[in-house]
Amino acid sequence: MNALTRLWSAGWTVRIALLVILAVAVVAIAGPALAPYNPLAQDTANALQDSSIAHPLGTDYLGRDVLSRLLAGAPASLLSALGAALIGLIVGAVPGALSAFVPRIGEWLSLRVVDALLSLPFILFAIVFAALLGNGLIQATLAIGILIAPSFFRIARAATLRVRDSQYVEAALFLGGSAWWVLRRHVWRQVAPNLVVASVSALGGALLAVASLTFLGIGVQPPAPTWGGMLASDLGYLSQRPLGPIGPALAIIITVGALNLLADAARDVLGADAAPARARRKEKTHV
Repeated sequence: MNALTRLWSAGWTVRIALLVILAVAVVAIAGPALAPYNPLAQDTANALQDSSIAHPLGTDYLGRDVLSRLLAGAPASLLSALGAALIGLIVGAVPGALSAFVPRIGEWLSLRVVDALLSLPFILFAIVFAALLGNGLIQATLAIGILIAPSFFRIARAATLRVRDSQYVEAALFLGGSAWWVLRRHVWRQVAPNLVVASVSALGGALLAVASLTFLGIGVQPPAPTWGGMLASDLGYLSQRPLGPIGPALAIIITVGALNLLADAARDVLGADAAPARARRKEKTHV
């Protein structure tokens, strides 16, 4: 609560970002219930209409209400991004912190695996992943989470290396404490601020990734609405409705911008440094 209070008092831009994220969270949970029309109902007689009282954001090429589809598509886009960030956090942070305590050969192998994952082309990996396991939102979320995990691995490892050589950590290990016990008892509280900042930032990146995949038709198939899918369909009718893509594009831009702004504010408030130079030098020394 103290951290939230400090965030709120960090400035008016941070307050706006917090309010935007709160509104986005509400839409992610109750978006379909807030939609004024059935997002799948077609009315070709009123296709490609501009903004009006009946349709504030107009209608798409099948006459479907854009605002309703934007609200109904929010859970798929936002919750998938949240799931991907959580997968990346769990899969990356825990092994990353533990890698600071394993023998040198284990450190070397873990870093090589992370480097290999970082070198994978994102879109190609997601397409292959979907082809192998099926084209679904769960598969797309898993693919994004796996590609986000290396960032959490390096952040957790760098933060752990900063405190690994502290006297109280060395004393705990000397007295027989396991690496996992030392992490839970002494290290996580030092690593947590960095992971909080990284998680908020990763949410924005995951949302962009989800939008990119659904833009390509990976994850959720039409007619189910998603922000990326709506953007792709609207781009096909720019000559008839030039302002069509503005709705989903602004939804993505505003949400990602608010998350990035909040991540910067959280870094200042928590005193976190996601990639301290001293930790990077220490990491190179131990590998």
